[in-house]
Amino acid sequence: MESEQLFNRGYGRSSYNSIASGSSDEELLDGAGVIMDFRTTDDDSLLDGDASPGNNYNMVNGGNTPSSSTHLLDLLDEPIPGVGTYDDFHTIDWVREKCKDRERHRKINSKKKESAWEFVKSLYDAWSGWLVVTLTGLAAGALAGLIDIAADWMNDLKEGVCLSSLWFNHEQCCWASNETTFAERDKCPQWKTWAELILGQAEGPGSYIMNYFMYTFWALTFAFVAVLLVKVFAPYACGSGIPEIKTILSGFIIRGYLGKWTLMIKTITLVLAVASGLSLGKEGPLVHVACCCGNIFSYLFPKYSKNEAKKREVLSAASAAGVSVAFGAPIGGVLFSLEEVSYYFPLKTLWRSFFAALVAAFVLRSINPFGNSRLVLFYVEYHTPWYLFELVPFILLGVFGGLWGALFIRANIAWCRRRKSTYLGKYPVLEVITVAVITALLAYPNPYTRQNTSELVKELFTDCGPLESSQLCQYRSQANSSRPLLEDSAPTMPGVYSAMWQLCLALIFKIFMTIFTFGLKVPSGLFIPSMAIGAIAGRIVGITMEQLAYNHHDWCEVGAGCITPGLYAMVGAAACLGGVTRMTVSLVVIMFELTGGLEYIVPLMAAVMTSKWVGDAFGREGIYEAHIRLNGYPFLDAKEEFTHTTLASDVMRPRQDNQPLAVLTQDDMTVRDLQNIIVETSCNGFPVIVSKESQRLVGFALRRDIIIAIENARRKQEGIMWNSRVYFTQHTPTLPADSPRPLKLRSILDMSPFTVTDHTPMEIVVDIFRKLGLRQCLVTHNGNLLGIITKKNILEHLEASKRHVDPRVICHSPSAF
Repeated sequence: MESEQLFNRGYGRSSYNSIASGSSDEELLDGAGVIMDFRTTDDDSLLDGDASPGNNYNMVNGGNTPSSSTHLLDLLDEPIPGVGTYDDFHTIDWVREKCKDRERHRKINSKKKESAWEFVKSLYDAWSGWLVVTLTGLAAGALAGLIDIAADWMNDLKEGVCLSSLWFNHEQCCWASNETTFAERDKCPQWKTWAELILGQAEGPGSYIMNYFMYTFWALTFAFVAVLLVKVFAPYACGSGIPEIKTILSGFIIRGYLGKWTLMIKTITLVLAVASGLSLGKEGPLVHVACCCGNIFSYLFPKYSKNEAKKREVLSAASAAGVSVAFGAPIGGVLFSLEEVSYYFPLKTLWRSFFAALVAAFVLRSINPFGNSRLVLFYVEYHTPWYLFELVPFILLGVFGGLWGALFIRANIAWCRRRKSTYLGKYPVLEVITVAVITALLAYPNPYTRQNTSELVKELFTDCGPLESSQLCQYRSQANSSRPLLEDSAPTMPGVYSAMWQLCLALIFKIFMTIFTFGLKVPSGLFIPSMAIGAIAGRIVGITMEQLAYNHHDWCEVGAGCITPGLYAMVGAAACLGGVTRMTVSLVVIMFELTGGLEYIVPLMAAVMTSKWVGDAFGREGIYEAHIRLNGYPFLDAKEEFTHTTLASDVMRPRQDNQPLAVLTQDDMTVRDLQNIIVETSCNGFPVIVSKESQRLVGFALRRDIIIAIENARRKQEGIMWNSRVYFTQHTPTLPADSPRPLKLRSILDMSPFTVTDHTPMEIVVDIFRKLGLRQCLVTHNGNLLGIITKKNILEHLEASKRHVDPRVICHSPSAF
């Protein structure tokens, strides 16, 4: 009767089947309206998981017959299905994943000489890495081209429509027209504004009001559809995605974040969000889109689908491809992946990232979405040199970028925190609609805020010449005809002063709206808005410097163009983007690839480094690290410095005022004892010791693996009872003749857990966690177990160091656990 009642109580939460068939990374987790803060749930640590007392597991014994003569016990020496997988919102074990990959590689090499088929399989395995990054690059380039074309068309739809070809945007509509002039090349009979279509007139107050109304209507419609799709179908499609990508690449599991539903909805809503005119960009979300492609294609190859660490190598290459198509900068994309997002970046990942970025850029260049044979809309080339005295305004632009970055990070984080803690977070659709209406109403009167942000950046980057008709270039086109147009600077005309005032208003508008827009429940990138703010400031400084140089002829060489205002816009854009993200090397290379010239590396480097130094003076966190901390993701930033001189014994648990550490013994526990420990504790892992008296460490077993192994034994073995002996040793312990069949769990035991002594300095422990990606570390003294340090303990320790609080005080507080 006892065997019949085994597992009929306790374990009432799920069975092996529900654990083994948990949602994959391709499945959608519907979390609309849910604020995900993992700080209090310790989603990554081994001791404070989602299992809690009272949440039991229901397992039914597979039979009640006595032990048979067959040694089914040996079946547990084979790999157990489900063991080694991870729950949602948990951290992977990098060391175990790398060991699994080495074992897989040895197995393939040992078999490849047995037959031709095994040799072909080994070749397939060796080339699968290149195949998956090739597919990722192809998909990323194709989707980026589709997004660019669709966003450009829908953005022009707010102002009018092309009657001859509805699928043409404004520029394409007028390409084939023979009735346009060079000065008014954007006006053609084929393109009709909404006022012309509805009212039949192109000028006048009524026409302006109608165009104003339709602009606002379309902006509101696009924003509403975007937030509705995100809320209903893919809550993970909102935001930039880079903070979550960084967290995932560090080893955290967020199922559904890189799935096919997220990819599809993010692609559609990104077009809508950009076309709505909100102060956001598509460059950051393109990294998320590319990583979704990499994650989906990795499931086609067992080498990556069954190993979370290997999968993250593909995601690192995918993020490089995303930046490559976002800025047309393949090398900058690789450096961005290395500097900004990747946690583990071996040399072969560098090569594959470069290849993925190359393939993605080639595909986008073949699509040619902008019709200029370039990968981005705002590609420019400058041909005039810069002078040494210009380093002063360049550095001043760097100071402005650092101040803007510090202001934006603090203001945006404060607003996002308020959104989380108030009723604003409960109504994401209403918030998006409100911001979209305010943006459209304020943006339309100013031509520099009305146009697409990428077009604004292009106009600000472009140098003035005889082919430019912008207001910013009126002083060029109306200069004294006795002086060559492209030589010395010319005095400004009224159009330039008008453009300067409009740019100042646009700068204020962009600063405020970007603070409130980043973090909305729609896809929202930060690269382009930050670059636009810096480009506006830089262009204003550039025009000012040009007029000063016009009045001081001794500043430049005679007969040469002295000041290039577009270069100042470029430097300002790099400075502001660097101040917000704290990127350095990758940002300079991206801007260099946008200009196509080595001559301007020094101004860019000076501005970017200055912006980083100024920004770091107010706080070392970039915007992505700040959002990671705001959301409570378990991310150990390698940039953080350790200041306190504490020991492992000061941080480990248990403390004197805590419950004793839950442990397992290697050969004197029964199934009932094991079940009671699982039910009564919330631990996600248990150290295994020799005995209660010895306390000598044997290994470490995960809660999830124990549950799966017991259920697997239930299905494959007979006679497992409540009083069946559980042992983790190699050989079966000596048992009485009438004892029920024992249960061997050695195959799930990690016999080489990472350990440190109680006198190990915490700065070394923190460094070990960062470099090895550990989930937990056991603390011993003369080989005897004392306690455990988890990733949560490390994060709490670093947080205490930031607040200049003695971490030992935090660790002694029971509320810290």
